[in-house]
Amino acid sequence: MSKESEKQRWQRNFADLLQELRVAQTGVQILFAFLLTLPFSNGFPRASDFQKDVYIVSLLSAAAATAMIISPVAFHRALFRQGRKPELVRFAHRMASGGLAFMLISMVAAVLLITDFVLSRPIALVLSAVTALWFLTFWMILPFVRRNWGEEDIEDEEDSLQPAGH
Repeated sequence: MSKESEKQRWQRNFADLLQELRVAQTGVQILFAFLLTLPFSNGFPRASDFQKDVYIVSLLSAAAATAMIISPVAFHRALFRQGRKPELVRFAHRMASGGLAFMLISMVAAVLLITDFVLSRPIALVLSAVTALWFLTFWMILPFVRRNWGEEDIEDEEDSLQPAGH
């Protein structure tokens, strides 16, 4: 089995990042579109000042997430064929991470907005906190805890390939 070159590794990393961004981009664009239409719905004038403030937080964080998640495309256009793939991959990684953080804020704020509109404020706050914890569990805690996932399997596999006595 041949090892990939550094250039191939950067190209693979960039392709992987693009796939991840496609998934995140779709989600944040749907959320952003929903939030853009909300003030024009019949029930929005009944929203409290608190709900309108939460709406603004959700809307602006969705806009920030959209900008950050799409920014690697603009960056790629600016650096196209300049041989700066490592710089592009590092930038795209930072933008994707920041975009996901803003997406988390927007989603939790959207949950708070809707649950506060439909339920009592204490229940809305609890449900929003649970939502935040849910996202943090799958987006940060589990990936951090399992960041070395599979390394034991690779080490075991390599050990099993070693001749006896080595």
